[in-house]
Amino acid sequence: MLALVGAIVIGVSLGLFGSGGSILTVPVLLYLLHMPAQLAIASSLLIVAGISLFGSVRNGLQRLISWRHVLWFGVPGMLGTYGGAWLGTLVDARWQLLVFALLMLVAAVMMWRSKIGEHSSKAFKPIKIVIDGLLVGLITGFVGVGGGFLIVPALVLLGGLSMPVGVATSLVIIAMKSFVGFGKYYWVMAAQGAVFDWRSIGLMIIAGIIGSFVGSALGKRLPKQQLQRAFAVFLAIMAAVVIYQSVL
Repeated sequence: MLALVGAIVIGVSLGLFGSGGSILTVPVLLYLLHMPAQLAIASSLLIVAGISLFGSVRNGLQRLISWRHVLWFGVPGMLGTYGGAWLGTLVDARWQLLVFALLMLVAAVMMWRSKIGEHSSKAFKPIKIVIDGLLVGLITGFVGVGGGFLIVPALVLLGGLSMPVGVATSLVIIAMKSFVGFGKYYWVMAAQGAVFDWRSIGLMIIAGIIGSFVGSALGKRLPKQQLQRAFAVFLAIMAAVVIYQSVL
């Protein structure tokens, strides 16, 4: 039940910010379902991919997605994610968790300091977007996160999108990258005899989809800046927990 509540919170985060899904999913799988670290990292990618895909269908029907940005950012991001996931299968899971925790701290600082408005006046910069997509994909594939907290600012500040369109476009890219990353993890880990908990994964996807509806509705009513800062504090606390557990 605690894991399902956690999945709802994950969906709320994705619906509100277009980010935060995997950063919350890995701790839920680690500490509530007691999955081994690398299995939790791999499973988190599939869970976030499923939730993001559903949200993307809804956003697509509302014409909020910039498919040009999906192409220029998402395709390089998929390549980077594949490479990052391959690298993640070669190292000790403790290193992945430590990098993951540091990434959470970076995300917390970014979300605390971010004052991105509803619109951006920056021009479309394809080369920078491609490079950013590759780097974000590499990092997120290695630690098993969707990377929305990096994708949304990149789409708004480099791609010139408004915040609502940036969030909607981010979900498509997260789904693309997460499916590719999970595929690489599954191919390697299944060959090593790893067994995935498909029932828990499916239930968390369903709960996350419900949460995404809640998050989308809340996003239209609550002040975004205060929500971002509250989320940043939560990320910092979770990072401290992950670092403590990894060191032990």
